[in-house]
Amino acid sequence: MKIALGPRPVMLMENVWIPLADGTRLAAKIWLPKDAASDPVPAIVDYIPYRKRDGTVLGNEMMYPYFASYGYACIRLDIRGTGDSEGLFEDEYVKQEQDDAVDAIEWITRQPWCSGNVGMIGISWGGFSALQVAARRPKGLKAIITHCSTDDRYADDVHYMGGCVLNDNVSWGTTCLAMMSQSPDPEIVGKESWHSMWMKRLENARPTVIDWLAHQRRDDFWKHGSVCEDYSAINCAVFAVGGWGDGYSNVVFRLLSNLDAPRKGLIGPWGHKYPHGGVPGPAIGFLQECLRWWDHWLKGKDTGVMQEPMLRSWMLDTVAPAAHYDERPGHWVGDPRWPSPHVTPRIYRMGLGRLSQLPLPEATLEISSPATVGIAAGEWCPYGLGGVGPEHPLDQRWDDGGSLIFDSELLTEATPILGAPVIEIEITCDKPTAILAARLSDVRPSGEVTRVTYGLLNLSHRDGHEDLQPMEAGKSYRIRLALNEVGYTFPPRHRIRLSISTTYWPIALPAPERAILTVQADASEVQLPIRMQQPGDLDLRAFDAPEASAPMATTTLKPGSIERYIRTDLVSNQVSLTVKTDGGLVRLDPIGTVVGHEKHMIYSIAGNDPSTVRTEVYERFDRGRGAWQTAVQARTVLTATKSHYHLHVDFDAFENGERIFCKSWSEKIPRDLV
Repeated sequence: MKIALGPRPVMLMENVWIPLADGTRLAAKIWLPKDAASDPVPAIVDYIPYRKRDGTVLGNEMMYPYFASYGYACIRLDIRGTGDSEGLFEDEYVKQEQDDAVDAIEWITRQPWCSGNVGMIGISWGGFSALQVAARRPKGLKAIITHCSTDDRYADDVHYMGGCVLNDNVSWGTTCLAMMSQSPDPEIVGKESWHSMWMKRLENARPTVIDWLAHQRRDDFWKHGSVCEDYSAINCAVFAVGGWGDGYSNVVFRLLSNLDAPRKGLIGPWGHKYPHGGVPGPAIGFLQECLRWWDHWLKGKDTGVMQEPMLRSWMLDTVAPAAHYDERPGHWVGDPRWPSPHVTPRIYRMGLGRLSQLPLPEATLEISSPATVGIAAGEWCPYGLGGVGPEHPLDQRWDDGGSLIFDSELLTEATPILGAPVIEIEITCDKPTAILAARLSDVRPSGEVTRVTYGLLNLSHRDGHEDLQPMEAGKSYRIRLALNEVGYTFPPRHRIRLSISTTYWPIALPAPERAILTVQADASEVQLPIRMQQPGDLDLRAFDAPEASAPMATTTLKPGSIERYIRTDLVSNQVSLTVKTDGGLVRLDPIGTVVGHEKHMIYSIAGNDPSTVRTEVYERFDRGRGAWQTAVQARTVLTATKSHYHLHVDFDAFENGERIFCKSWSEKIPRDLV
């Protein structure tokens, strides 16, 4: 990556207090041109709870001085009750959080260094924030860049997928509890104030995963903050960015389809990373693309950004299955709008082990998958990457042995798809609910099987996520399931495979009972969104090489490590997946703060009994400098019976190595057709 800056010298304001209507102050870190007071500039806001001074600082330092050097004020703002901001944290995406953002943006527009035009940018929580605040229409907000985010907090987030409970509920819930409860920095909030602020945070701390598990339908709890409830509320320009390796790729397509506001989309091969440091590569000059966007919408310059295709997508080429990729080969394509006029459906019929464009003989098939189908799925959302996170799907033959599989004939020509493959399947089910998991894969001539995309559906959610209906034994249903959006080219001499299973653990928790699905294959089909190469694809403007401002100097005091392994106990018939990440200890040299992070996840299930499922997550954050030495840790255990989820959480805080706070919660949560 090239280290570069623009023409304007940059100054850093380490901490600026932004006052809110109720008297609370939010802590902001601001980079801006040194001459902004005499030559005001637009502002770019990144609004998240991940600690501006010692949490996201490494990524921030490589982005915001860069933007500032090209004439922008960049504000990295801690959400209420997190980092160095005052107040208390409640939960993700609450109304207070949005109210605070509206207040803060109004304050920013009144500053002498601000031209009055504001943009928002963010990845993950920051991408959510940008969409949600845009829907509030604060004065001055002209454009946003939302990356790795969602417009639907229930149907397409870390909590649920197709009405199935994701294990990431527990993983993220543990992170949320520990991360948001950390101490503020005494150098920012004051040596007399930091300890009392921290104790208030600790006493206020509560595992919000309790609420996430209690709301198992798409009710008002989830509708709040889901901008899909009213796309028309957003009237500023939206640049939606995602990656095929990420858990949030679908939102790019929905935003382009449903927004009336000016919009663009970009989706590459990356995981949960900004594209200028994107893994798997190739990385691109994303910060330059951001500047073209900001210059157009915040400065009124004609950069040509809105004359280019609405959607740029990276079409993945075939690769052998692997837990990690440094690069994913492929090529860029451009579509003038979405849905695209360049995409046409192609229907494949299902039969006895076969996919064909021609009708196939009658075939009635049954499947009741082993509890461990899904063990080769990798992560719902790869976060680590960067060579240290073996998180991608393994060879799908691991899972295909417990699935119904349907293979095409050998392909005679390249078959590129872009969009969401859809299955329509005729089934009966012997239980009130069950999981329908579908995977689309690439079968290589060697026999290796690479997963291309997948989808999940809790069958009691077949008609929607609000009014649920149990399945009636013996009754036939036609089920429609859209898989995750993807861009992929199946090459000649390969086969396309559809795999159907009744489990997808540990990504999703199992249904209450082991179910048998009966599939009427000859009445079922898969629709592929075929997107053939277009002449204009060859004329697309090439992205620049990645650039960024200089990284912060750091010193590694203890190297990190990662372990990931699958274990089968032949005595107990228990299978477990263990992931242990130790971030080591790193000193942020300019401020002298030492940061550390550990996370352990253990998923296990025994035999084919869903009631033996167990998830355990442990997480710890360390922060310290001189006499200020703090740590928080949380441990969550989730088990299940046919009728309830059982959740236990332990939470501890430490100062100078001694435990100063501890609290535990035990909850019994009824299952509602999940």
